[in-house]
Amino acid sequence: MAKENPDKPLPPGTIEHELGLPLPGAILPPEKWTVSALRDWPPGGVVDWEGLFGRRAPVVVDVGCGNGRSVLLGAITHPEQDFLGLDNLPLVIRYARKRARQRGLGNVRFAVADARTALGLHLPAGTVSQVHIYHPQPYYEPRQANRRLITPEFLLAVHRLLAPGGLLVIQTDNPAYWQYIRQVAPAFFDFQEHPGPWEDAPEGRSRREIMARRQGLPIFRGAGRARTDIDPSAARDLAAQLPPPAFNADRRLMALDELEAAGLGGDAPGSAQETGVVRRTGPANPQRRKKIWRRRSRKDRGL
Repeated sequence: MAKENPDKPLPPGTIEHELGLPLPGAILPPEKWTVSALRDWPPGGVVDWEGLFGRRAPVVVDVGCGNGRSVLLGAITHPEQDFLGLDNLPLVIRYARKRARQRGLGNVRFAVADARTALGLHLPAGTVSQVHIYHPQPYYEPRQANRRLITPEFLLAVHRLLAPGGLLVIQTDNPAYWQYIRQVAPAFFDFQEHPGPWEDAPEGRSRREIMARRQGLPIFRGAGRARTDIDPSAARDLAAQLPPPAFNADRRLMALDELEAAGLGGDAPGSAQETGVVRRTGPANPQRRKKIWRRRSRKDRGL
């Protein structure tokens, strides 16, 4: 059997698989492809949502979107909403953009961006309906704790970005990170734990979640509406008083990060010869796959 060429264009109707599970949506004929890249911030630096998507609609921002699985799912399930995926690693954004473009998803844009910078400078306050954050990097070395994304200041930035009553969705497979999130998130959100998998993705919304569950790790999920009883100046003072994320992330949990970085994760065997289906997770050569996915390491994502 001929080896699959990962760079070869896939025929219309193809359903790509990752980790043995189908990626949301099928590839469309080229004439139905759409633009999915936000390559530069607009003049003045602040995004105009209506100008970006060509309509007025609720906006969902996915922070640390990786290869785009969660964004594709959301955009296909909720065509009435617009989605912006952010990740600071260009390689994963390249994959995400390609997938959205080939599925004709006009309600999706992906940008290479640092989350703190994007929320602080480029996304207009009070305009977003939801912010999703799936599996932010816990960083295991104590000297790297200051790189952890979830801090009181970042949650304040999320609160500022959301429209009144907007929704924060967050999950992790790191118990210590979850305990910290439970401690600080209620200061800005009516935060509640979500029992069990998300209803729209019983196998997992993100690649990381799928891999973690296959390794038997618990997944901690939660969501909360932005509190409307917080004065902006009081919120800043509150953020300054809350503790930083100085928890012990438990180095024993690094194994899954290494597995993910290597591009391995229990991919189900499958053949590109199946009608209308291709299983593709990266280069066919294991050594090349390992080299490329190491560049995709979560340690480099700043999440």
